[in-house]
Amino acid sequence: MAPPGSVTELGLLLLCNFFIDISVFCYYPVLMNDEISKLNEMIKALGGDANILSVTNCMTRLRVTVKDEDRVDAASLEKREDVLALVHDRKNAYEIVVGPGRCRKYADTLKTMLPCTSGTDETEKGISAPKKVRLKELLKVIGDIFVPLIPGVMTAGLCAGFAAMLKSLCPGYGDVRALSLLYSFLTLISTSFMTYITAWAGYRAAERFGATPIIGGMLGMMTSLDGINQIALALGLYNEDAPLSSVLCAGKGGVLAVIIGVYILSLIEKSLRPKIPDSLNMILTPFLSLIICSVMYIGVVMPVFGFISGAIATVIGDLCFSQSILVRAVTGYISAALFLPLVATGMHHGLVALYTVQLEELGYVILYPALAMAGAGQVGAAISIIGKAKKAGNENIIRIAKGALPAGILGVGEPLIYGVTLPLGRPFITASIGAGFGGAFIMVNEVASTTWGPSGVLGVFVMTAGPNGVLKNAVVYMTSLLIACIGGYIVTSLFFSEKELAVKESDSPSHNKTAEAERRKVKHGESITLEMQGGFYHTVTDPFGIHVRPASELIKLARSYDAQVSITSGGKTVSCTAMADIISLGAAQGTKLFVSAGGPQKREALEAVRNFMEERL
Repeated sequence: MAPPGSVTELGLLLLCNFFIDISVFCYYPVLMNDEISKLNEMIKALGGDANILSVTNCMTRLRVTVKDEDRVDAASLEKREDVLALVHDRKNAYEIVVGPGRCRKYADTLKTMLPCTSGTDETEKGISAPKKVRLKELLKVIGDIFVPLIPGVMTAGLCAGFAAMLKSLCPGYGDVRALSLLYSFLTLISTSFMTYITAWAGYRAAERFGATPIIGGMLGMMTSLDGINQIALALGLYNEDAPLSSVLCAGKGGVLAVIIGVYILSLIEKSLRPKIPDSLNMILTPFLSLIICSVMYIGVVMPVFGFISGAIATVIGDLCFSQSILVRAVTGYISAALFLPLVATGMHHGLVALYTVQLEELGYVILYPALAMAGAGQVGAAISIIGKAKKAGNENIIRIAKGALPAGILGVGEPLIYGVTLPLGRPFITASIGAGFGGAFIMVNEVASTTWGPSGVLGVFVMTAGPNGVLKNAVVYMTSLLIACIGGYIVTSLFFSEKELAVKESDSPSHNKTAEAERRKVKHGESITLEMQGGFYHTVTDPFGIHVRPASELIKLARSYDAQVSITSGGKTVSCTAMADIISLGAAQGTKLFVSAGGPQKREALEAVRNFMEERL
């Protein structure tokens, strides 16, 4: 006879396995032939498979490193219907925003299509780490290290969140064998990642800096082992009465120390490798590198960055959990309001170092809940825009906003950023302003999370940590989302007019016919049109309208001529010299523009701008 409870436990495990299988099936759908064709076109636009060094992904972006960026057809990439945006702010590195689900699907398939890529980073193929230690570059490096770890972080955090909910909702769970088993199962998964997070960080850092990955992982794993305490005790650096206050102890410095340690390891390894005979290279180089680096790492790096990590956690903790409600409110507001610009520029992954420090030092993350409000502010702004677009009769904006809204509610903000708020300009700012109110509210109520990554309505499952109870945290989090959404809606409604979304007068049939005739004349090179009219007509074909990247390139192009280039749309004329002016036109797909110019080189400027718009807009 089966022991009591065994059937229940077996059923529970089978149920868990079922959901896991379903999740895997949904997350890794098979690519169809037309999608393979799309990826072949993407490879061609990236300069061919020989030009691609590595392909990795985060939640919504493909991260591609190329040999020669001059061979990349950026215009073709941006025009693709499956590409929401293209970020290129580092030499030879591109971030292609394709959205959740599709991102991982594309990355996995590209790795099978490109024999030269295996998910490794660019340093393994001869590109050294950034030499300029600037904030933006530093955040990018940290992002490169941590982005592949995000699935593990989210899985561990969700399991910790579910375990906390189970413990809170069922205080007597230990007396019920099935619930006790479930709790142990969830905590096992959670601790498996957090116990060895320094090892994962060390392995990834070694890939990023060009060291031997497994040696980097070993250096990271050493950080958390009890042997560090024994060494510290022998050196007189260990406080047995208060281990965490020791100058040196296991875990001291955490991932920050590991990243610096592995960077030193990479320098040592690169220095030794040319000096050691080939027959001994595989054995001696990693051995000597790790021995030499470990002495510096344990004796200097860990104590120094242990102090730095503790200071960072203390400062952030003092701000986020300050005794002053005003300080907490201001901190939460600023954090939430500034997060969208970081996401838009791809710099938000650099913040994972702060999250990790908090997780290691405090056991939870106190900054992320406020940052999660940024997406809710966008949702509110999008709802306001849909209402205004209906009044203005702009079906194109309605279609784009409605398509991106479900993803925004679930916590994926890129479709709304690149499809709605950022192209329209002002709503991007009003969404950030509105999000700040939700950030202030949640910070005042001292909600913390078990991880980072999940946001929107799905984020409620990880907002279970901090001084409050699980249920109170969940209620506060959902209330904060609502406040941020309402804030984004109200601020956008006040400062963004439906007139900016109105269907342009140039959309009338008679005007369309004239505009198309003029465009045909210009396209066929009839100089009299440009000379007499002083300009040409263009219909925006980009699905996202005139957004930031093409607008910035258009400004650079116009400024390169001795001419004053202007764009007219819906009775409003702006100069091609200021980003805000061009974005303020709200030129969505289908909008008719008239481009004119004056000055000595007006003819050359108009020809260049016309060609640019035909290719990019």
